[in-house]
Amino acid sequence: MAKPILQLENITKYFPGIRALDQIHLNIYPGEVHALIGENGAGKSTLVKIMTGVYQPTNGRILYKGNEVTFPNALDAQRAGIAAIHQEASMFPELTVTENIFMGHHSGKSGHVDWRSMKKRTKDLLDKMELDINPDSLIKNLSTAQRHMVEITKALSIDADVVIMDEPTSALTLKEVEDLYKIINQLKDAGKAILFISHKFDEIFSVCDAFTVFRDGRYIDSGRISDSSIDDIVKMMVGRSLDKMFPKKKAEITDTILEVRNLSKIGIFKDISFSLKKGEILGFFGLVGAGRTEVMRVLFGIDKKESGTILINGQEVVIHSPAAAMKQGIALIPEDRQDQGVIQDMSLTHNISLPQVDSLFPFGVLNKKIEDDLTREYGSLMEIKAASWDVNANTLSGGNQQKVVIAKWLATDPLILIMDEPTKGIDVATKAAVHSFVSEMAVKGLAVILVSSELPEVLGMSDRICVMHEGVITATFSRDEADSEKIIRAATGHDSIEEIV
Repeated sequence: MAKPILQLENITKYFPGIRALDQIHLNIYPGEVHALIGENGAGKSTLVKIMTGVYQPTNGRILYKGNEVTFPNALDAQRAGIAAIHQEASMFPELTVTENIFMGHHSGKSGHVDWRSMKKRTKDLLDKMELDINPDSLIKNLSTAQRHMVEITKALSIDADVVIMDEPTSALTLKEVEDLYKIINQLKDAGKAILFISHKFDEIFSVCDAFTVFRDGRYIDSGRISDSSIDDIVKMMVGRSLDKMFPKKKAEITDTILEVRNLSKIGIFKDISFSLKKGEILGFFGLVGAGRTEVMRVLFGIDKKESGTILINGQEVVIHSPAAAMKQGIALIPEDRQDQGVIQDMSLTHNISLPQVDSLFPFGVLNKKIEDDLTREYGSLMEIKAASWDVNANTLSGGNQQKVVIAKWLATDPLILIMDEPTKGIDVATKAAVHSFVSEMAVKGLAVILVSSELPEVLGMSDRICVMHEGVITATFSRDEADSEKIIRAATGHDSIEEIV
């Protein structure tokens, strides 16, 4: 058997007030895809930062290619041949694709940058990945999915021996996911070692050879994917079996609270019509680019509609801003938590209380007790893992940041809750908790719009499902009539399907 290319032995990491890692060990082999699995807060992101020189371990040692090493910073780790593709793309938006790909390892001699060779190398890498992206394009002009693929291209540009992929498919279309799988197989065939971090078990069982499970900063177990089942791994992750991922409770669906009639935005979506009742969970499904998120942005007043009517409780309303939407009792959990969901340099307390800041200053003075009580109630409900409520959001893992976003908007006690990819990047245990809480809120009369690209989530939680394709609603299914095949057909524009009310 081949020797590990990267070994982590008894890695421990302390932060003020918290032990993030406790005697962790991990072996990664060349020519193999190794899944690192665990709930949010299990220590995965911390370990990746140690492997890439961002953090230094408190105790333990790292062996790379048989030698004990220390990476004082990320650039040293990169030069050694360890590259990371992070869950949230770390791009420079005002620079070109070429400049981003070669940031930190540009070509040239005697202080002169060889732009011609770098552009050619960028073009070759993009062609290899079958990406139609101009090397001279500015990052800010690319889609989220394209930015993510550029991040992957950057890792390939340094010819790394160890490639760490943290939720690499979170922003990719189905076609781009297939392309990524091909790249992963090419890397395997070239003898590269890949550490693959994902909450999606279909991905793990499709591309990974081995796995290691962490829980609460501790090593739990490792093994071969071929010898394991999803239930086996879930038990390792959460310490118990998850019998029900989608705990849908029967709610009394009553009066119509929201009507949308012929809503249109030129070039984005057209003639969108649907209704939403109290106690109902209305699912919205569609592939990337279908226009789901854009519809929700108009409903929340972020973007302006070109035409169409919005009615709440039978009365036409004009929603020209998020503040106007909030006054109507609408809350939106946005798709992009990093840029739209949390303020990174603000404490968890201030993040969670931010939508209600006016009520917290009744006489121009902050009521700290109300703010703290609000934060504790909803932060604890979402099981946010942090050293304290006073730490900044940027100290949390991506999944825990998502929990902060959900807590923030649930705390507003809305009448209509729009959830755009609410469980993206969240582990299986917390997904079940979020689903359970949303279902309970629906029982109490909350009206929910659930936008998700995860078909099991939409099928498991929705009372009705609207399917979008290229800016139009192609079908609406009741819970009883919906199935995977019908929804995928409608989402891909194949075959016309009569609406089922």
